[in-house]
Amino acid sequence: MSDTVNSNEYRDQRLVNMQALAQAGHQPFGMAFARTGRLAEIRAAFAEGQVVTAAGRLTTIRSMGKSIFADLRDGSDRFQIYLKRGALPDAAFDAFKFADLGDHIGVTGKLFTTRMGEPTIEVSAWTLLSKALLPLPEKFHGLRDTEQCYRQRYLDLVSNPEVRVRFDRRIAMVRAIRTYLHDRGYQEVETPMMQSMAGGASARPFVTHYHALGTDMFLRIALELYLKRLLVGGFDKVFEMNRCFRNEGLDRTHNPEFTMLELYEAYGDLRTMQTLIEGLIRHVATTVYGTLRVGEGEAAIDLAAPFRERPYGDLVRERMGADWYDLPVAAARARASAAGLDLDPAWDHLLITHEVYEKLIEKTLIQPTFVTRLPKSLIPLAKACPDDPASADVFELVIAGQEIAPAYSELNDPIEQRARFMEQAAGALENIDEDFLVAMEHGMPPAGGMGVGIDRLAMILSGAEAIRDVILFPQLRKL
Repeated sequence: MSDTVNSNEYRDQRLVNMQALAQAGHQPFGMAFARTGRLAEIRAAFAEGQVVTAAGRLTTIRSMGKSIFADLRDGSDRFQIYLKRGALPDAAFDAFKFADLGDHIGVTGKLFTTRMGEPTIEVSAWTLLSKALLPLPEKFHGLRDTEQCYRQRYLDLVSNPEVRVRFDRRIAMVRAIRTYLHDRGYQEVETPMMQSMAGGASARPFVTHYHALGTDMFLRIALELYLKRLLVGGFDKVFEMNRCFRNEGLDRTHNPEFTMLELYEAYGDLRTMQTLIEGLIRHVATTVYGTLRVGEGEAAIDLAAPFRERPYGDLVRERMGADWYDLPVAAARARASAAGLDLDPAWDHLLITHEVYEKLIEKTLIQPTFVTRLPKSLIPLAKACPDDPASADVFELVIAGQEIAPAYSELNDPIEQRARFMEQAAGALENIDEDFLVAMEHGMPPAGGMGVGIDRLAMILSGAEAIRDVILFPQLRKL
């Protein structure tokens, strides 16, 4: 325990109160407490004169001499309690003056309604369940330091009701997504988080060592390759929603540990995925957030309107000039640099173009937009467009300037897949997932597949400014 905490006068006083309560028969850290129900359930079934037992954290105490009003809060609701000298033993009433804000207590008493119309429990007995040795943030100002909110999320949740609402809605969003997919015949599965090869995306993995097998392993960067194995095995509509890990930067839209939904539908394609994601997002927005309009003013997002579709090449030409794809590499580099981009000298025309898209174009796409026909060489797991072998039959759904959901008509030709892996590996054969290719050679059906960034979707629907605002315990630099 640090000197700072030891010298904290509030903590010292709470220790004194704890001893006084112990002498009065209230052990500071109690056992399980049987409740009539959660506070929300007691409120919903309120009946005048009914005897209930309830538990929660004390969030306000208002002493009036011979009577005390206080508020209890649990994970479901707030409820007022009332203690009156004479209505419970004097010793129990006197002991309550040693209770502090933040303490968890259990109460028994009759329900009644005050003259102000407030449902209340008139306490006939109470017990201490857990003594809070440190004070909660001050009631009216709450916890406002952003860094402290992230590092001590438990205090953020207790002191800032809007934060609790945001996470309640994120939880409801995840539940609504699962229900939407289950209702459409998708089966939820679990695939390995620790893998012998980090495949399915281009990203730096986290590396660990499996001592029992004497080998290095990787935390997965994507869900794709194992879910496609399940397509081969006969799961024709399958999804997983769980953690992925990428050993990369921290910023407003990136956290190294994030939640991804991936789903695959045998005999579907890109259009199947477009229909699915439009319906899914509207369902979540309506059922959880109660609106199809997100934000205000010029930045407002209209989820009710049909999502527009724009080819990648058209967007690039609009931004960089109609002759962009005819330019030599040196001329393209000069034009992109003049537009403010910092380019790697080794990049070819393809990579310069993609930097233009990611840095200059994507962030301008506020309304939901399916960006289609990306270069095939950027997406080695997707089919080529039937009318253009250089373009992949894919979309990236962009909302509020962020990629939310990439989707493909999945490549199911194992010979072509091997050739693309070979090209991507640049001779490093140990980086080719032979087990996945063997699975494909047993016959993978044509399919549509999609990934959805759950954290980013929660950001957009809740109006959060940063991904850390929708992750309960985001990664932070060590102090």
